[in-house]
Amino acid sequence: MYFSLFSSISKVHELSIIVVYLGWISYPISTFLRNINCYLMRKLQVATIVILGLLFLQAAECGIQNIKDVVTYSAINCRKHSALLTDFGAVGDGKTLNTKAFKDAVDKLSQYASDGGAQLIVPPGNWLTGSFNLTSHFTLFLHKDAVILGSQDESEWPLLPALPSYGQGREGPGGRLSSLIVGTNLTDVVITGNNGTIDGQGAPWWEKFKKGLLNVTRPYLVEIMYSNKIQISNLTFTNSPSWHIHPIYSRLDLFHILN
Repeated sequence: MYFSLFSSISKVHELSIIVVYLGWISYPISTFLRNINCYLMRKLQVATIVILGLLFLQAAECGIQNIKDVVTYSAINCRKHSALLTDFGAVGDGKTLNTKAFKDAVDKLSQYASDGGAQLIVPPGNWLTGSFNLTSHFTLFLHKDAVILGSQDESEWPLLPALPSYGQGREGPGGRLSSLIVGTNLTDVVITGNNGTIDGQGAPWWEKFKKGLLNVTRPYLVEIMYSNKIQISNLTFTNSPSWHIHPIYSRLDLFHILN
């Protein structure tokens, strides 16, 4: 039996929306998001988004041992293997581009998918990057003083074809740009932290959009497509070039947005 609850409390700069689905969602959740998205983009400067896992899955208490602080967090699955972003040459000075480091880290850790999975730890610092993809049986964990910064170099956001449900670019005829963090055809993925931040540095995108200078659809902070068993929790999302979180063609049993 399906059960859904929608509760909305709106003030000048506050919006609290709780949406609960028990059972499999029979349509893309992006349909719902589009209905509220225009209001969200106008009113919310910072979106804290928590996806609390899937029905019938018990949260596990996971730990991180190779950073200074002893950190535990709840997740749908813990990982056997772990690595720091700095192991792959990343520099957290807010200026050095770390796209290759993120891609190399995910590529390396993907080999552990069938051996207990792996987690990539983003330590304290400001980590500038372009778009990168995730992998299955994987956790991306942000330290509380870690900030992932979206690059303002448009070449760091690859051009993708329009989504099938749109048929053309949502904001222009030229397709769409890849999101900052992308997951496609994945299972068992956790994006979490102890309130680290993902900052899209989106002001230039909004300026171009308002002036009508773009012929492509702007990127999002996180896009999850054709995936299941996804958890996003305990992070702050801010300054997106467009929408903050875009789950589409994916199965989510409990979806919670709280500002």
